Parts: sequence; C-alpha cells; structure tokens
Amino acid sequence: MEEPNFPPLPGFIPLKPCFYQDFDEIPEHHRSMCKKMYHLWILNSATLAVNLIGCFAWMFGGGGVTNFGLAIIWLIMFTPCSYVCWFRAIYKAFKSDSSFNFMQFFFVFMAQVAISIIQSIGIPGWGVCGWLATLSFFSYNIFIALIMLVPTIMFTAVASLSFIALTRIHNYYRGSGASMSKAQEEWTTGAWKSPHVQAAAQQAAMGAAAGAMLDQSPSPQYNDNQI
Repeated sequence: MEEPNFPPLPGFIPLKPCFYQDFDEIPEHHRSMCKKMYHLWILNSATLAVNLIGCFAWMFGGGGVTNFGLAIIWLIMFTPCSYVCWFRAIYKAFKSDSSFNFMQFFFVFMAQVAISIIQSIGIPGWGVCGWLATLSFFSYNIFIALIMLVPTIMFTAVASLSFIALTRIHNYYRGSGASMSKAQEEWTTGAWKSPHVQAAAQQAAMGAAAGAMLDQSPSPQYNDNQI
C-alpha cells in the first residue's frame, strides 16, 4: 500500500500526511481533467484565504466582527472538507472508473457550486466579500471596498469554473454508459472500496480505451479549453 504523501508537511510538524496522491496513477485520458480539478481546489482555498483578508479590512472599516469570524470558519472548515469530500471523490472516480465515486462527487460538488454562487453574491453577515457587500461598501470607504473586490472577483471565478467543470464531467459520465444502478451495485457489493476490484476496473478501462484507438473510434475526451 502506498505511503501517504499529501498534504506535504514540514518535518518539524508532529503530523503526517493523510492521503496518497500521484497523478501518474490516473489514466491518461482523465489525467488532465483531474489536475484541473486539483487546481480548482487550490483556487477555492486561496479565495477563502483572500476573503479572510477582505473581511478583516471590512471589519476595520466598521463592517462588524461577525463577518471576520465567519470568514475564519469558512477557511478552516471548507479547505480540508472540500478536498476530502469532492476532490478525493473525483480523484478516485477517475482512477478506478467508479460509478459510486462519481455519484459521491456529483452530490457534493453540486452543493459546492451552490455555495460558490452564494459566496459570489455576498450576502452581508455571511462572512464573505461578495458583490452585494462590496458594492454597498463603496459609499463608506472606497479603499476598503477595493480590497473586498479582490475576493469578490475570485469567488465569481470559482463559481464559474466550478459550474463548467461540473458540466464537463457530467457530460463524460453520461457518455461513458455509467448509471445510478451501477453505483448502487458497487455500494452493495463493496466494489467501490476494494483495491483489487478498482485495479481490475482501471485495467479494463485502459484496455477499452486502447481497443477503441485501434478501431479508430475516439475514446471519451475532454475539451482542450482551460476551465
């Protein structure tokens, strides 16, 4: 069994990595999209960190301490939760072509998209520097409002890119012939957590892709456009 290597932690921290992550184990036709989802997770985490700075400036300008406190919660809770709940799900789905992990990803990531949209809107009192909060603060302090504008734009980018990613992965999933019944079967039999079955499924998927190339029939591919 592979030794966990993520997150990479300095040696002086008395904690060890919890997950094994190596994009080379992802089938080649999924690898690019998997890396893009990882970069999307990084962007989402960075946005939450910048939002914390924006909410601090907001509080300094008289916006109240509630938003700053909630911004801390957003950062501390949603950075690791998003990695575990939707990135690891799509990572394992791409790795083993698991319908169960695809379904887990869709269920969680749809909530992620909805949350990103709410964050970009910026309802005051929710601990986020979205459009409503930022634009309304321009009449009080232009400099602080400009600081708040940075995470607002980043939240909007995350929401847009998340929706595009969800659409592309869903289109692939529908075109691959997978279904809810297959996911239920994997859950019932425990195939979704068996490394031997996952390895067999991965080999079968790679064999099918190779056969399709020999038949000059295109295998499922994503668009080359950046998300």
